[in-house]
Amino acid sequence: MSTKLKVGIFFGGPSREREISFKGGKTAYEHLDKSLYEPLLIFVDSIGNFIEIKPELIYAEAIKDFYPSKNLNKGYRLYIEALGELNETQLYKLIYKIGKQIKIEKLSERIDIAFPVMHGPYAEDGNIQGLFEWFGIPYVGPSILGSAIGINKAFQNALLAKSNGQQKKTRIISRKEWDAADKSALFSELTKTIGFPLVVKAPHQGSSIGVGIVKKRSMEEFSKRMNQCFFDTIIAQKDWTKLTTRQKKNILERMLNLDEGIGFPVILNNQQINHPSDLLKALNVYLKVNETAVLSSNNAEDFVLIEEFITGQEFSMGIIQDEDFNIFTLPPTEIYGDIESFDFKSKYQSNVTKKRIPIDTHFDNLKKIEEQGKKAFADLGQNVVCRIDGFLTADDNVIFHDPNTLPGMSPSSLIFKQMAEIGLNITHAINYLIRQSLVQRISEGKRTFKFRELLKRIDQNMVNAKDFQKKKAAIVFGENEEEYVFAQQKYNELSASENYSPTCICAAKNGHYYLIPMPLMFKANIEEFGQAIGSPKHAFVKSLIDKTTAIRKLYAGDVNFDVKKINESDLQTSFDQLFTASSEIEA
Repeated sequence: MSTKLKVGIFFGGPSREREISFKGGKTAYEHLDKSLYEPLLIFVDSIGNFIEIKPELIYAEAIKDFYPSKNLNKGYRLYIEALGELNETQLYKLIYKIGKQIKIEKLSERIDIAFPVMHGPYAEDGNIQGLFEWFGIPYVGPSILGSAIGINKAFQNALLAKSNGQQKKTRIISRKEWDAADKSALFSELTKTIGFPLVVKAPHQGSSIGVGIVKKRSMEEFSKRMNQCFFDTIIAQKDWTKLTTRQKKNILERMLNLDEGIGFPVILNNQQINHPSDLLKALNVYLKVNETAVLSSNNAEDFVLIEEFITGQEFSMGIIQDEDFNIFTLPPTEIYGDIESFDFKSKYQSNVTKKRIPIDTHFDNLKKIEEQGKKAFADLGQNVVCRIDGFLTADDNVIFHDPNTLPGMSPSSLIFKQMAEIGLNITHAINYLIRQSLVQRISEGKRTFKFRELLKRIDQNMVNAKDFQKKKAAIVFGENEEEYVFAQQKYNELSASENYSPTCICAAKNGHYYLIPMPLMFKANIEEFGQAIGSPKHAFVKSLIDKTTAIRKLYAGDVNFDVKKINESDLQTSFDQLFTASSEIEA
């Protein structure tokens, strides 16, 4: 009988970040250590159904590509909530085309631990964590308290001010105040009291959804950003009547894209409209007699957070713990380039956002960011893992914002790049998240005996995995982008397998072969790899490597951080199997 823990990977959910969650679910599924765990893919649809899906569906481009099926979509690519109320038969048919529904009360019979790779409301705010606790299921990530704090931007600001004394001018504008305000007078007041430019934020979103900067002293720009954060869309009669039916449909299709639109259902004139085809008809009628139509999301924010614009070096930093709950920061990543802010598009869709580890500043500033980050982690009730963003100003002040309790989980996510710097690859990092979360759940005093037994199983499986003689695999790549990307992907794939222990070998242009330490395989591209391979380890990064020795030893064993020359003949004698990038790509 297998002693592997069954890990339920939960992705999707009702938030605007469900597609980012979908990509993260794929990462967790592919990189979970198969010698320790057995993954179970559980898609949470946007109306709250838990569905064990067919594994091949995780390789679709987007959720909308497989769910809901197209027979009810009327020509639109939409999410299930846009279909409105469905009867049991309709819902049954939609669900069972992609898998089988799991009742909430039956989850504990299917999985040993829950891994919510979900973001935003209902996922990062303590909701799903509370559900798991109620049904006695340990879960990955911070506790309910840490999650609730991590989603509330206004409350975070107050706690961060107490934690490190940071001073950041802020103002909350309620929808009631906004609707009744002289907007020109309000804009003028805000620029005087907060400053200019203005940062406008939807306060309960993640992944920088609903974040904008008012950089023009323009009422049009200000109103646009406020409406964006309230999740309102305003359509003018004079514009609508000029459009063809196809152009009108294009507008509604953009509304369905949750990274740029408000989503469905929408509220028009106090009436809920679920489907875009119904909204098209309603707008054609409404805008015959009204100059503007205000469409509000069914999940609109009730207030907007206004903050002063901070000028400085922008960074993001992961924070973790050991099993004695000591706190450690990961090397902070500086985000720079020709960007307005580190918003949703610059995080996930931009080619101009650049990143470097660590921040380009002197050692004392890096130490300050480290110490204040650890204190903020503790003061904000965080545990297991957190990614906190911030600025280092020109006068060497540290301003934190937006702690993220479930960081993004694509293979290129900052948290994985930072984990790699201290010697943990993606598979090691996921194992850390699972095991440390179980340690945290035990400390919270609920179902302690059951959770201790699960921890013992993980630890025994880790011992067994170390004793098992895996095949030593060499992945040989040349100094070009295509082969480097192949080597990255192959390394990550084999790291999660039961049978292989991979090492990357660079076949350099000078004719020599070099054994490449794992951290160098997490660079953004071959150019960055080339720069890193010829540079000494940064002193601050080296200090964090030394501090996290025990964590690395537990999850990764002995890790090599140095480039070593290797003879071509040793490739045949030192490794059981060779994967050559040039040959694999051609095949």
